[in-house]
Amino acid sequence: RDLNVEDVKHGHAKAHIVAIDIFTGKKYEDLCPTSHNVEVPIVKRSEYQLLNADPNTGEVSLLMENGETKEDLNLPTFVKIGEPTDEDVKVVADILNFFEAGKTTIVAVLSAIGEEKIVGVKATDT
Repeated sequence: RDLNVEDVKHGHAKAHIVAIDIFTGKKYEDLCPTSHNVEVPIVKRSEYQLLNADPNTGEVSLLMENGETKEDLNLPTFVKIGEPTDEDVKVVADILNFFEAGKTTIVAVLSAIGEEKIVGVKATDT
């Protein structure tokens, strides 16, 4: 998320790119010529109402705007690659606490490059 342009010994400007993977939290760094193009993913953020969450299997059921259910996501601590982040653990705890308290629970989902992940949660008393 940091972009520095710096001169190197051979006189060509280089861009030092540092990025954090939005799905795993892993940090990546690259140094590339400023004359080259860099692909940037399109990231979409959506919010859905939580209908059900199973703490044992990680399965969630979400209500989409069109009234249909979305059931292809899991709680963020049920990861396919790597380990869940501290933020994942906090989000899951909040989701389960809000849901078990009977609050209307809204989850935030990031989607990019064919992947999706629940990254946030908020609740209302209604």
